[in-house]
Amino acid sequence: MAKKSALTITLHATGVRETLSAFRALPKDASAELRKSSLKLAESLAVAARAAGKAEGGQAAAVARTVKARKDRVPSVQAGGSTRVGRKRAPAFALLFGSEFGMDRRSGWYARSRYRRSKGSQYEHPHRGREGAWFFPTIEARQAQIMREWQAAADRIIRSFGGTT
Repeated sequence: MAKKSALTITLHATGVRETLSAFRALPKDASAELRKSSLKLAESLAVAARAAGKAEGGQAAAVARTVKARKDRVPSVQAGGSTRVGRKRAPAFALLFGSEFGMDRRSGWYARSRYRRSKGSQYEHPHRGREGAWFFPTIEARQAQIMREWQAAADRIIRSFGGTT
């Protein structure tokens, strides 16, 4: 069986470790409730990221179909994986970074000598360094709001299970 490769982004904010450690003192149902709340928040992020990828077009639109929310105690979004996308049926994970960060050189099938004189580019835009095009900017733009909502949900769950916040 082939190993699946995916990029998972888990949001981080101050106070998360302390909040999660408070959940250890509560019944397991409290953690299950936190996972449900986190999944709901992550689903809203995944919808936004998919929309941004579709708006970007090309490979980003193909990879955007693989974006999904992951069930965890904190909101977590995953993109890529072993799913094959696009006309060439490339693994989504292989296209993810090219569609997100661009590329200044050719790789894979496009690096063959017969494409050396080609004026086309493999990805829609040149390499941007650490500046993403659609996935990372979408997640980062919503991180503060999502983490405020997560903290409110965690506080509500802790209070409902008899803990103190």
